[in-house]
Amino acid sequence: MEELNPPIIEDFRSNGGKVGGDFTSHNLLLLHTIGAKSQQPRVNPLCYIKDGDAFVIVGSKGGALTNPDWYYNILAHPEVELEVDTERFKARATIPEGEERDRLFASYLKQEPEIDGVQKATPRIFPVIRLTRM
Repeated sequence: MEELNPPIIEDFRSNGGKVGGDFTSHNLLLLHTIGAKSQQPRVNPLCYIKDGDAFVIVGSKGGALTNPDWYYNILAHPEVELEVDTERFKARATIPEGEERDRLFASYLKQEPEIDGVQKATPRIFPVIRLTRM
């Protein structure tokens, strides 16, 4: 997946936050984190939904048995930056649990229904992350 990110990021920035190809019908943001181990800056394009003023992302990692690296970066450094459309701003990441996690995941599936099949194909429960502007 890492090798796919640079052209997606370039497309996102060149087109005011819009990406073509397979991502045309998806809302994408760029998540800026600091590596949990490396302490180096990282950027990941991710699909999101809105929940009020917050942005919600899901750590599917294509159905892999492990969570995405960016999830561990968020756990280590919950203050992140987001690029949404043409705006860049600071946000705080939180990990909802229980009923709140389930509600947000159900909302996410309404916009990204293909993730349901990916979730069902792996024993790992995908983490849901709420990103709130600071």
